[in-house]
Amino acid sequence: MKRQRGVVERNREFCGTNAVVTGASSGIGRATALELSRRGVDRIVIHYRRNLEGAKQTARECGELGAQPVLLAADLGDFTAIEAFANQCWNELGVIHSWVNNAGVDVLTGEFAALDFGEKLNQLLQVDVIGTIHLSRLVVSRMSEQTLELPASMAFIGWDQSSAGMEGDAGQMFGPVKAAITAFAQSLAQTVAPKIRVNVVAPGWIQTSWGHTTSEYWDARARNESLMNRWGAPADIARAIAFVSAPENTFVTSQVIEVNGGWNRRYDR
Repeated sequence: MKRQRGVVERNREFCGTNAVVTGASSGIGRATALELSRRGVDRIVIHYRRNLEGAKQTARECGELGAQPVLLAADLGDFTAIEAFANQCWNELGVIHSWVNNAGVDVLTGEFAALDFGEKLNQLLQVDVIGTIHLSRLVVSRMSEQTLELPASMAFIGWDQSSAGMEGDAGQMFGPVKAAITAFAQSLAQTVAPKIRVNVVAPGWIQTSWGHTTSEYWDARARNESLMNRWGAPADIARAIAFVSAPENTFVTSQVIEVNGGWNRRYDR
């Protein structure tokens, strides 16, 4: 079928559904919101903390793809804000079919980059682990009360090296944080099935803000540790999230899907 000029051709995979993507003002979150919109989601909450302009850009692009975006701000390190945010999502959407827990603290290039190791770890634990767990429990409680033809979906962002480990401060921070959230997600999947499906997408080297400004060493390492010999893009992760979230994929739950271009075990450090 030829697409008419000026008309966006949408996939109907998510037609008739509503979604929430946390941390959707940039990076993987923005790419995920756009992918879900491209695949036919009706209404989508674009969550952000402070990056209003980034969230507006995401919303504009989702709107151009045919979705109806809703902008909601919340600090996911604050329990009161988390509870208000969950309520706002249901007030705005009424029913939620797909929820993507993408939000996390940027301790590499953001406002927390200058903190020491302990302070960075504390920020990650507060938002990426404690805040995400608290929010997720609230959400699945509300999801379990919905009457849907197909199971609702919740997706988490893990890390492909969280179980094996990686040297240095980054490995010692992100390893335990992402291992914790992966363990929680798998336990949650056992708790809420079959009414809600829960999966983890575990990225490898993805070229977000840090990847665009990093040193030649890390650039070469990211490329060479992948069998595909390149950085991953946020869109690569977004497509995997869309796959595990798709309403028709009713037999996909309690999975950890690594999206890293294939781990290159031949790489000589």
